[in-house]
Amino acid sequence: LQVAESGGGLVQPGGSLRLSCAAAEFNLDYYSIGWFRQAPGKEREGVACLSNSGSTNYADSVKGRFTISKNNAENTWYLQMNSLKPDDAALYYCAVQYNLRCEELPVIAARGQGTQVTVSS
Repeated sequence: LQVAESGGGLVQPGGSLRLSCAAAEFNLDYYSIGWFRQAPGKEREGVACLSNSGSTNYADSVKGRFTISKNNAENTWYLQMNSLKPDDAALYYCAVQYNLRCEELPVIAARGQGTQVTVSS
């Protein structure tokens, strides 16, 4: 079972990136999906979650700037990141989660290897 991210890169502060994640063998109707990030020397942070029913949760640090969405037909989900800040720089990875509701602790069924986001002028 594979999960793979794409779309990271270098962007200037204030810029935008869209990350994509594909999970070919999962039926996303039966899982929640999430995005996490980890910067050097920092703990892993949950960035965004989309439940199987369509509700979303975001870390306070990204509310209003990031949007999580999915395309069930293509088993793909996205993280649109706008107004990026240097503090957003990290390794971002996506995950398929057994917990159906984002209010629950994430229980990761599968995750990708990560894609690097660098925010610098």
